[in-house]
Amino acid sequence: MNTILAPYSTKTLQLKNHLVMAPMTRSRAIGNIPNNLMAEYYHQRSGAGLIVTEGTSPSPSGLGYARIPGIFSSEQVEGWKKVTGAVHAGNSKIFVQLMHTGRIAHQANLPAGATVVGVSAIKAAGQMHTDSLGMQDYPIPVALTTEAVKATIAEYVQAAKNAVEAGFDGVEVHGANGYLVEQFLNPNVNNRTDEYGGDYKARASFALEVVQQIADAIGKEKVGIRFSPFSNLGDLQDYDADEVHNTYAYLAQELNKIGITYIHIGFSPKIPQKTFDAIRSAFKETIILCNGNTPATAADTLAKGFADVLAFGRPFLANPDLVTRMEQNAPLNEVDFTTLYTPEAHGYTDYPVMAVA
Repeated sequence: MNTILAPYSTKTLQLKNHLVMAPMTRSRAIGNIPNNLMAEYYHQRSGAGLIVTEGTSPSPSGLGYARIPGIFSSEQVEGWKKVTGAVHAGNSKIFVQLMHTGRIAHQANLPAGATVVGVSAIKAAGQMHTDSLGMQDYPIPVALTTEAVKATIAEYVQAAKNAVEAGFDGVEVHGANGYLVEQFLNPNVNNRTDEYGGDYKARASFALEVVQQIADAIGKEKVGIRFSPFSNLGDLQDYDADEVHNTYAYLAQELNKIGITYIHIGFSPKIPQKTFDAIRSAFKETIILCNGNTPATAADTLAKGFADVLAFGRPFLANPDLVTRMEQNAPLNEVDFTTLYTPEAHGYTDYPVMAVA
């Protein structure tokens, strides 16, 4: 336990402990603009060494879910300043997670003038909640042209610049969970015939161009990326296991050349040990491991050597004072799953904290 609570320091990342608050969509950004309630929520959890925000769109077309924030307008930048200021007041670092939902979206959740877009014109199976129409089928997305792909990359870059203006310590590119970056990686979704489709290296080019251009714009030490190898989220179908392995080994190798500060991996039992080993061997900076971490298992997980720091999701959601509880080996609050995505403070900023002795 002492290991995870001790400071963590590299040339590019200095944290007060080895705990990361994982990115979690909470749908409290009314009008897609960060607000005072969100600032309170993140401030409450600033015991974490690093906070990664909920998925935040770099583009109007990426706002696929109801009430998720963006970081492409001046109003959004001003709203995020409240959040970064509150987190820095708690002596924590904060990265914004840039999440373009791609085809995992519905028109009813997008602002006027925005369109549901995707890597290819292939719809996802399933439905999505909208505040105005209830549950709706995913639509067929408009396939991005090559020129539109370049414009989307530029949106990511501008969003990263906006993040620096808003006071963030860096940005995490969301390359997981079936959203736009991972849609490019998966050949069952990506049937493109231009430079962004084809073999696994071509399909990885979108992710690498986004990261390279953001690093050039704001500094490589301010850039991380999240992956979920072998994931089926967002109606992603399995493809050849060796090709999946080669994809992430290649990404780790190329991202190491760029020199970004971390790779954030969403753990799954489907990920073979050889893929973990390949990522760790290729990438020399910080690796964050998320999913399934608990205070009881944290020390053992770090001792295995793959991850440098650990991300906690639900424990931070339900326990604003998670670090204090870990220090005192105290019991944890349970998550109220009925209030995960509601717009109010209940189930968001009103989880109980331990009494101060």
